[in-house]
Amino acid sequence: MDSFLYSINATLPVFLLMILGKVLYRLHIIDASFTKAADRYVFMAALPALIFKDLTENNIKSSFDGGYVLFCFLVTLCIILAVWGLTELFMKNPAQKGAFIQASYRSSAAILGLAFIDNMYHSAGMAPLMIIGAVPLYNIFAVLILTLKGGSGPGQKNASLGKTLVDIAKNPILLSILISLLFVFSGLRLPAFLEKTVSSIGATATPLALISIGAGFEGKNAIKKIKPALLASFIKLVLLAALFLPPAIYIGYRDQELMAVLIMLGSPATVSCYIMAKNTGNDHVLTSSIIVLTTLLSSVTLTAWIFILHAASLL
Repeated sequence: MDSFLYSINATLPVFLLMILGKVLYRLHIIDASFTKAADRYVFMAALPALIFKDLTENNIKSSFDGGYVLFCFLVTLCIILAVWGLTELFMKNPAQKGAFIQASYRSSAAILGLAFIDNMYHSAGMAPLMIIGAVPLYNIFAVLILTLKGGSGPGQKNASLGKTLVDIAKNPILLSILISLLFVFSGLRLPAFLEKTVSSIGATATPLALISIGAGFEGKNAIKKIKPALLASFIKLVLLAALFLPPAIYIGYRDQELMAVLIMLGSPATVSCYIMAKNTGNDHVLTSSIIVLTTLLSSVTLTAWIFILHAASLL
């Protein structure tokens, strides 16, 4: 019951912010120009600040476990390549591929991971190491896939290889990861007033993104895309955890280590999927549908996974 209540407490505010976005839009307090500006701000400033904060504020070097980081890295890489390859083989609509691939593998690892583990163990534990192993790959491949697949609908041309490489190199999410890792492993620190400023900017990323998703959510169009949204949700919340938790258990990961792996595998699609899909010309309607579904269903699936692992004395 505690796990269920915590899952509800973690997911309900997400839905309330989405609903608030739709209400504000219906009341004409915000409009399409606001959501467009908010999406760009989140993509260019707030998300990079949030990533920098998540990767630099925890004392990663003192508890660094190379084997654990490598495990998270290899599992994430395997998942991304498998989802990408299978989508290319079986999905017929090229305009949906980028959004489907990204939302099927990309978890709310940084946002939900720290919160869940701190709630259960009263410390961030191994979540920062999981973030180091998985989140850079999430973002690097998201930039690559969305750039390659952006504008792939009827009558649109794919970007040239040169433009794709330039877009990847100047992507603010990727740049923030590289700068964050430089700070982490060099021991550099921002002055205190800049740390607080970056933290404040990063804190605006999730609520603004959720309000924008709610305001721009297209119910009728989303229903038309319910099949790929349901399939992506099944992959994100059930299939990945079912496939890759057993190897983690076999290796010997328990408690905080295993909980961080579960968050990496089975947490809902992150809201930054929507921002990146929309800013790269991909199917943002499908992306928002997947975010809504995975957030709604994760209160059940994550609770079920936690119950199973706890019953097996693994958490």
